[in-house]
Amino acid sequence: MGCRGRDVRSVLLRVVAAEVDGVWSVVPDPHRRLPGRGASLHPVTSCLDLAERRRAFPRALRRSGVPDTTALAEYVAGSSRPPVTVLTGSGSDADEHPMRSHR
Repeated sequence: MGCRGRDVRSVLLRVVAAEVDGVWSVVPDPHRRLPGRGASLHPVTSCLDLAERRRAFPRALRRSGVPDTTALAEYVAGSSRPPVTVLTGSGSDADEHPMRSHR
């Protein structure tokens, strides 16, 4: 969303709009379970800063006004998880034909 870059779903962080004490906030949804319209964002501060500067959250989440992004900023700052690497196979399974029905 912030950098407008595309990536695999497992690398992106889902965020949703939630009302906290009468103020709407953008909160992280790392388990992708919270209800409501979501948007995806790279979990790095540079992408978050771009999203805030471009005012992307109200458009993506279809809400009006300026959201509180404090919870999201804290999550992104504390998120030190390494990027997810997808392995394409290893061992004897990688050498076999993918449609093979028996070993």
